[in-house]
Amino acid sequence: MEIKHTAFAGSFPSEAQCPVNGKPEYAFIGRSNVGKSSLINMLTGRKNIAHISRTPGKTQLINFFLADGEWYLVDLPGYGYARISKRKRQEWRRMIEGYLQKRQVLQCAFVLVDANIPPQQLDIDFINWLGESRIPFVIAYTKTDRLKPEELESNINAIQEALLQHWEELPRQFITSSREGQGREEVLQFIHEVNERYFKAL
Repeated sequence: MEIKHTAFAGSFPSEAQCPVNGKPEYAFIGRSNVGKSSLINMLTGRKNIAHISRTPGKTQLINFFLADGEWYLVDLPGYGYARISKRKRQEWRRMIEGYLQKRQVLQCAFVLVDANIPPQQLDIDFINWLGESRIPFVIAYTKTDRLKPEELESNINAIQEALLQHWEELPRQFITSSREGQGREEVLQFIHEVNERYFKAL
């Protein structure tokens, strides 16, 4: 699948204010500075459709991007960013959890995990929460071009082992590199297959 056209569709402070048109949605979330905007840009083939900042915590609303007039990529604020007030962190958490738990047209959440670093408790806790909340999700490892193949394999194995302490089986996983375009075809094909099932069921 190729995305031929992508348009920014708006930023919203809560799930209740998000678009109501029945189009399927795919949310992208991870720790601050994990590369959400870069991955969205890579998938859409656009350099700046999602704003990339060197400063973590810049995404503060629920940002919608309409792909080919049929489905949405949704950029959620990153979690784990410490340089904001406790009150603001709580507001972001309520916004993120409200969207993920209440959004009936959400087909899947892509949880982005930095493949360059050891397993992070924040990621494990968030993934466990998704499972407990019965929210469909997959894992996308990011920034994989920065490592040698054996280092990448070792890091991903360590992350998987940490998760398997809580899970009997892991969800689908994608190896991505926004810089190299790795994983683009696989992610878009996955979305295409889910979209086909969604539209057939209408």
